[in-house]
Amino acid sequence: MKHDPVPARNVARWQAVLARDASSLPPFFYAVTTTGIYCRPDCPSRRPHEKNVAFFDHAEEARAAGYRACKRCKPDETPRDAVMAEKITAACREIEEAEEEPGLEALATSCGLSVFHFHRLFKAQTGVTPKAYARAHRMQKVRQGLNGDAPSVTSAMYDAGFNSSSRFYETATQALGMSPSAYRNGGRNTRILFAVGECALGSVLVACSQKGVCAILLGDTPEKLLDDLQSMFPQAELIGGDAAFEALVARVVGFVDAPRIGLDLPLDIQGTAFQERVWQALRDIPAGQTASYREIAETIGAPSSFRAVAQACGANPLAVAIPCHRVVRSDGGLSGYRWGIARKQRLLSVEKAG
Repeated sequence: MKHDPVPARNVARWQAVLARDASSLPPFFYAVTTTGIYCRPDCPSRRPHEKNVAFFDHAEEARAAGYRACKRCKPDETPRDAVMAEKITAACREIEEAEEEPGLEALATSCGLSVFHFHRLFKAQTGVTPKAYARAHRMQKVRQGLNGDAPSVTSAMYDAGFNSSSRFYETATQALGMSPSAYRNGGRNTRILFAVGECALGSVLVACSQKGVCAILLGDTPEKLLDDLQSMFPQAELIGGDAAFEALVARVVGFVDAPRIGLDLPLDIQGTAFQERVWQALRDIPAGQTASYREIAETIGAPSSFRAVAQACGANPLAVAIPCHRVVRSDGGLSGYRWGIARKQRLLSVEKAG
């Protein structure tokens, strides 16, 4: 059972074994040549010497090579985390398919868990509570109805599972950033002021609804940014800002060039409960500093939701005001950025130099 030392292609796997965290890699197993045992990457056993390690894509391959399963991490069994994830996935489907929002006790019973354990596990897996998940799902159905075939706002309301019109309008107006009827008409009768300026990152468009700044977009040309704004609010009344409004754009431009001056603006933030928690965590990262997607997930109390954190960063409509550019990979490398990696690099460089 002698093997050559770990090849270069397995460097990432070896680092995952050292960290006992392979969540960012495809599934694999490692075996120790001196003990004849194979394990999961997160096995709590004492770490072996690198020269004594062999890697396998499947447990069957390790057994075929003559290794036996570790009695601590039990690599032949379905991981407990996977079992719990399946339970929460089933609970999410139950919430989504129910005509009325299931109670917490009923969901916990379906999963075979106590209410306390279920609630804690659900939040850790999804980043939100069961109630917040149900509310976000209902609002997604409302959006689909208002954008689709629902003959009226009332139909969209009942189809989404709302039984009280007063509660619906209170929730929907806050989540949509406008009345449901205005949203159904693509923002019709909603006035949005906008202006375009130029900064070190290219063109920047700033748009405001009655509630506050609803979009800060970066791009190569003003025309492209205006197209993006129109796609966000296809029926809204887009009005070029006056001199006073253009002063607001100048503040954004100044912030891009000198981020440490701060940017305190009223924001019209429209997102799911999870997205808004992520966006608030991003706003808490000081200029000149960065955080990983995993660190943000841990900050909001959902340590296993780092991929959902990345998706929330990608959905951010407010460049620089919600500084998603300050989120990097766990190794410090730059990952995707809605407005381009070059802009992300420049923003971080300016902030660190300032």
